[in-house]
Amino acid sequence: MKKLIADVHSHTIASGHAYGTIREMAAVAKEKNLKLLGLSEHGPGIPGTCDPFYFLNLVVIPRELYGVEIIHGCEINVLNDGSLSLEERYFGQLDYAIVGIHGQCYEDAGIVKNTENLIQCMGHPKVRLVSHPDDDHTPLDYRALVLAAKESHVALEINNSSLLKPDKRLNCVKNYETMLALCQEHQVPVIVNSDAHDPSYVGRFEEAEQLLQRVQFDETLILNNDIEKLKKFLLN
Repeated sequence: MKKLIADVHSHTIASGHAYGTIREMAAVAKEKNLKLLGLSEHGPGIPGTCDPFYFLNLVVIPRELYGVEIIHGCEINVLNDGSLSLEERYFGQLDYAIVGIHGQCYEDAGIVKNTENLIQCMGHPKVRLVSHPDDDHTPLDYRALVLAAKESHVALEINNSSLLKPDKRLNCVKNYETMLALCQEHQVPVIVNSDAHDPSYVGRFEEAEQLLQRVQFDETLILNNDIEKLKKFLLN
């Protein structure tokens, strides 16, 4: 399998329940021979995360650390009314946005409404990724999700952290198998991320790679095995 050279879903101490600084995360990215690291702190709704003002000052962070390119995102929560948990005025300094459902600020509304809410949030022009769409505690209609991702120019994530805790992510592996088959059928790109909350997890992709190899997923649909392909999709 072609080497993955970027990790764009990661969290620093600014997210409140993560344990590395920006430079500690970047240093490990360098050790793992990553070319690009995306910092994507949690948006409002997650206990202890940064005030949204944090995102207004991202310009002060160097765009390269230890030879690794740094880009800035936010993992924004899908709310039960189908809205995003981050106000529009904070999007200006973001390179990209990730949307995802988190139990801390979302109540299961059933497979149809969960999917509708997520798809509605995918329509924002800054949103490029859906985080960990894999947990049947908030079930999703994967055919509808994949078709909406194709229409909205949004990639679906294979989250390595989810695969490390399948006991907490209900039917995680089965859901990824279903989603990947549909992505391959409809030629919808995916991205593999660590969802690192500690520097030691930056660039950890092994479990996701094993899953992709087992289902014989088309490598041309994986965004982060080619830096130019990734940046064209994520930043344009």
